[in-house]
Amino acid sequence: MISTVRQPPTATLSFVDIARTGLPSLRRRIALQPFPASTPPSSLCSTSRFSLQPLCVSASLKLLGSGDDRSQFTCKAYGAESVSPAATEEPRSASGQKVKIGIYFATWWALNVVFNIYNKKVLNAFPYPWLTSTLSLACGSLMMLVSWAIRIAEAPKTDLDFWKALFPVAVAHTIGHVAATVSMSKVAVSFTHIIKSGEPAFSVLVSRLFLGETFPVQVYFSLLPIIGGCALAAVTELNFNMIGFMGAMISNLAFVFRNIFSKRGMKGKSVSGMNYYACLSMMSLLILTPFAIAVEGPKMWAAGWETAVSQIGPQFIWWVAAQSVFYHLYNQVSYMSLDEISPLTFSIGNTMKRISVIVSSIIIFHTPVQPINALGAAIAVLGTFLYSQAKQ
Repeated sequence: MISTVRQPPTATLSFVDIARTGLPSLRRRIALQPFPASTPPSSLCSTSRFSLQPLCVSASLKLLGSGDDRSQFTCKAYGAESVSPAATEEPRSASGQKVKIGIYFATWWALNVVFNIYNKKVLNAFPYPWLTSTLSLACGSLMMLVSWAIRIAEAPKTDLDFWKALFPVAVAHTIGHVAATVSMSKVAVSFTHIIKSGEPAFSVLVSRLFLGETFPVQVYFSLLPIIGGCALAAVTELNFNMIGFMGAMISNLAFVFRNIFSKRGMKGKSVSGMNYYACLSMMSLLILTPFAIAVEGPKMWAAGWETAVSQIGPQFIWWVAAQSVFYHLYNQVSYMSLDEISPLTFSIGNTMKRISVIVSSIIIFHTPVQPINALGAAIAVLGTFLYSQAKQ
């Protein structure tokens, strides 16, 4: 860094080359004409030769031949207020990354809200959560197979070890997905998501009992508002249903095990978030299909489908297609965002997602909410946010 200095009556600018011996050798000396003593400071600042701002200089030496005299010295300078291309690259990439994350979050929340709305509409008219869950996985699997076939997305390179490691993850994902759908078929969407905000409590409990992990004291304290808020919301829920409540609780437990199996089994596997979720959906579909047929069966589906179409009309088919497509898209975006953000940022985003789903579903479905019930939901969501902060 060269700072502004007063120019003496006469000054010289020297260029010094470094010879191969390592000793400096003076090559050229250029005399600089002094400014007249009467020149005002304002004129000096406006000239092209001098500035009151610091000057940044970079230099490089290039050998042009075998002789000691064959070398080229390059000197570049720019003002401190100006920014070199190298200096602008990092801020630009950082700001671009923030925009990208913001787009991921906005897309993730919007897709999740739309999915929950259409999913609840379908379940109200067609109360068969096992088939609804199967269709969601089937649609996502088909979308990704087509994407790989027409080269919209690059197919992952997997081996037998990858699918073996993915199997327990897919089992837990299947249980969590079906349990959540069963819950939403019995209770309001907002209530399901209030109970699902208690997932951190299950995470700490499972990690402590099965993995022997310990956590800071503030993590345990953050669980108190989560548990208290969920309990308050459950007790004051106007349309409480035990199957719906247990479905949300089982979903919490299953997704905790899914995350644990995923962290353990998928270490070192170089598969992108989008392709990872695609493979997870395909394996979950294979696991779920026979159970869906056994629990509900084609006869019940056919009768229920005919009733729903006769009551709702052709738009019921659109509801089913929309909930299936949006289910895959919102999960795919959430897995893609994990490639770009830290777990803490993802946890905060997940908390905000639940708030957006709870609020939007209450507005759209005109869900009756008592003040004490809303307070319980707010406390539970706040506890989830505090947990994500304390966990770090």
